Amino acid sequence: MHFKRVLPIGIAIALSIPATAFAAKAIDWTNRVVLSSVGGHLMGNPAAPTKLIEYISYTCSHCAHFVAEGTGPLKSGWVKSGKVSVEIRNAVRDKYDLTAALLARCGGKDKFLGNHEALFANQSAWMTQLIAYDQQQPKPTEEQAALKEIAEKTGLITLMSKRGFTPAQLNTCLADPAAMKTVLAMTQDAWSTQKITGTPSFLINGKLVEAHDWNALKAALPAPAK
Repeated sequence: MHFKRVLPIGIAIALSIPATAFAAKAIDWTNRVVLSSVGGHLMGNPAAPTKLIEYISYTCSHCAHFVAEGTGPLKSGWVKSGKVSVEIRNAVRDKYDLTAALLARCGGKDKFLGNHEALFANQSAWMTQLIAYDQQQPKPTEEQAALKEIAEKTGLITLMSKRGFTPAQLNTCLADPAAMKTVLAMTQDAWSTQKITGTPSFLINGKLVEAHDWNALKAALPAPAK
């Protein structure tokens, strides 16, 4: 006599599902942003074999061009798969750049990349207002008053308001002593320790590379993920 083995319903259903359905979902590392030990914003796999550091200035037209041309392919071809991590650090050049850098940090790490890309995408508009403002006199001498006026008169408050921030929140970011200390420390490291010669500049696995645009940086990176 032969007996038919009857499996519990739950096990029977599980066995009927293709094994591929249980495969771990691939992580999209472009959605992961953390603060580095120096306060930079690191996008991607912290354990990536290739670690890219970008030193940028928000008043730098070459930086805006790099972000427009290179951000998309860098994310899709290198960061998404976990092959490369990208850390964005400040190399502040002037009081206007400092104002933008402090505003970019508003909202914490989850808002940073959006703020960062918006500042560069709209750079030509607020830089036009900046040039006009720069010719005006007199200007506030007290630091916080000066940063606040710059943000208002160059259109940065208006730009960041479109990203959901209130003027009061933005003024709080401009007056944040910890953020100021972090941005200035990264700036000191960029110009004095790493000895970058301009922005954008890049370090790959701790080594400064001869690249100041997307094409040159792409050539210095490992082959993109298939």
